[in-house]
Formats: sequence, C-alpha cells, structure tokens
Amino acid sequence: MRLGDVYPESGSRLPPVERDALDAAGQALYDEVAGDTRSLVGFKGPAGIMLHSPRLYAINRRVNQFLRFESGLDVRLRELMILVAAREMDSHFEWHAHEIVAKREGLEDELIDIVRHRKGVRGIGEKEAAIIKLGREAIGRHRVRRSTYAKAIELFGAETLVNLVALMGSYAATAMSLAVFAQQLPDGAKSKLD
Repeated sequence: MRLGDVYPESGSRLPPVERDALDAAGQALYDEVAGDTRSLVGFKGPAGIMLHSPRLYAINRRVNQFLRFESGLDVRLRELMILVAAREMDSHFEWHAHEIVAKREGLEDELIDIVRHRKGVRGIGEKEAAIIKLGREAIGRHRVRRSTYAKAIELFGAETLVNLVALMGSYAATAMSLAVFAQQLPDGAKSKLD
C-alpha cells in the first residue's frame, strides 16, 4: 500500500526494483549491491533509485566507489566533504546516513555542528576550513572565490582537489535524486538538519 506518492517498500516515489525484471548485467549489479557490506542503506536509498537505470548506475557506482574508497582521500575529510554537500543541498537522507559514518571515522562533533548549523570556520584546522568554504561556495553560492580556491589548491594539490570536487559533485547529484524521488529517512529516524 502506497502512502501518498511514496512506496513504503522502497521509501521513495519509485517502487522497489525486482531482480527478475533486470537483464543479466542488471541482476549482477543488484547482487553486488545486496552483498555490499559497505553500503549504508542498501536498496532503501540511492541504490534503490539508481537501479531503475542499471547501466547508468553501474557507471555511477564505480565512480562513487573510486572516490570514496580508492582515491586516497583521508576518510575523515572525505566524510566532512560529504556532510558539507548534504548540508548545502539540504539533503536530510544523506546527512542522516553520513553523520553516522563521519563520527565513526573520527570527525569531531564540533565540526559536524559547524556544518549542520552553517557556523563560521574560525579556529578549526586549515584543511577542514578549506573544505567547508569550498563546498559552501561551490554548491551554495555557485561560484568559488579566488582566495578559497588558492587555499584549497595549496593544501590539497591538483589531484586531491579534483577528487574532492568530484566527490562533492557526486553527492550533490545524489541529493538531487533523493529530492526528486522523495526518499524518506529510514523508519524511526529523525532529521538532524533544520
């Protein structure tokens, strides 16, 4: 039974993907998602949405896996960047999923609070401040000041900065999908964004 325009089985406006309705490549991707122990939410989230376009999802998943796990980004700073993207896109679902991971990876409550409430960045580490400023400007203001860019390139170098920006863009795109398809928070979860 649907609640409004949301399917309770998927928690979104799209029904759950049926494995048997997919071609062989889609079924392999479905099985990969089902067996992925690193997945934060399984099929009730971005994977459940993206599996409606298996070929696109296969490409997107590979890029996301590279950026999150293989690009050499510091895991604590990676999660900070994801939280900044989630906050700037006001993505309650992404925030909920990644705040848990950020804490597990050692991101301090103070930094999480700065991002959540869009507080100033004075007095925090240079890299953390650069990431927060970069995300706020790129996503929130749609332009990045020269001084923000200069500090980010100095701190991270070209390759890492390109990877950070790609990660930020990937999560901004995911936030857009979550919004369009009205992905709901997991049962019992409450939003921590105001």
